[in-house]
Amino acid sequence: MMNQDFQNDKKSASRLVRGLALTLGAMALALVVISCANPGRTAVLLPNVPGAKYIGSKECEQCHDALYRDFATADHARLIAEGTNAINAGCESCHGPCSLHSDSGGEVKPPYSFTSGRPQPNSFGARVMAPASRARETVCFQCHSNVRGQFNLPSHHPVPEGRLACIDCHPPHKGSAHRGGGTLLMSANEACIRCHPAQRGPFVFEHEAVREGCVMCHNPHGSVNAKMLTVRDANLCLKCHFQQVSGGRLLIGGADHTVRLQQGTCWSAGCHESIHGSRVSPSLRF
Repeated sequence: MMNQDFQNDKKSASRLVRGLALTLGAMALALVVISCANPGRTAVLLPNVPGAKYIGSKECEQCHDALYRDFATADHARLIAEGTNAINAGCESCHGPCSLHSDSGGEVKPPYSFTSGRPQPNSFGARVMAPASRARETVCFQCHSNVRGQFNLPSHHPVPEGRLACIDCHPPHKGSAHRGGGTLLMSANEACIRCHPAQRGPFVFEHEAVREGCVMCHNPHGSVNAKMLTVRDANLCLKCHFQQVSGGRLLIGGADHTVRLQQGTCWSAGCHESIHGSRVSPSLRF
């Protein structure tokens, strides 16, 4: 009897294993089908402009062949309209419905052409009182509302003031929307170094954090901290530099920093002033 019970338990366990294997196989197959069916596109809510219709990005190729060719590589090319009659609306997601522009042979500008003669929009983008620089950023903020909030923080790049535009760092028509782009960390820094050449180097003694990218320490859109730092004061440095307490002393890198940290931040207390890299000091002191 005991042997029979053992055999029954063995058969039940075998059936359970087979059932589990079939379930996992079905789930894997479903994931493959879903991933293959996913077009890799992003649906957007397009602006409404009275009297104009959406015609799709393909129509733009007739006059803007170079832009259309390069735009196929752009991050923004993945934008389509919602609904059963969805169209590839990559160009028009920013420039608005271009039927009037196309029908007039280019004499009528797109609703949002970002030039001095641009007609003012009715329900999307800039308003009448907004200068051209603000018009561009307002269109970007329709999809990137979180960035709008960051630019309202105390320390930010001068985009709201009109001295810098989103497209200065984020090319919309070709390749990655991050200038430099790709997976190379140093190339991602190129967008920052164009305006901050003093931080380029090369340095005899470099700060390893720079290799990880400027955004390791700075929020490029805005921050509550000075210099758009991600963390306030010396706490930024202590994220990477190990500290320990020994005998009532605060040791960082084996050196006593008990009094030094009370004098200010690591870079403002007269110690590590060359925070991006130094040509004379391995401690980044000069």
